[in-house]
Amino acid sequence: MPQGGELLCPCARGKVEREEAMASTAAAVPFWRAAGMTYITYSNICASLVRGCLKEPYRSEAVSREKVHFNVSKWANGKPEKPSIRSDSPEV
Repeated sequence: MPQGGELLCPCARGKVEREEAMASTAAAVPFWRAAGMTYITYSNICASLVRGCLKEPYRSEAVSREKVHFNVSKWANGKPEKPSIRSDSPEV
């Protein structure tokens, strides 16, 4: 029986349970989100810290796998222009 002695119909009881579940989910925000980061940023920071803790020769192998190369193409009038190759290699 709910507080106050009133009876809830089954559909109202479900609504109350959903509202309570949503309130508990909102309170359990991941700490990286609460810090204003995206998951990718958080993941990159963690990966960098792990790579920094490795001993040689494992560290140099991990750093070589860290390098990323990608193509960027701008579109004009519905057609892609010549792609430019970019490299994103974080500092060690």
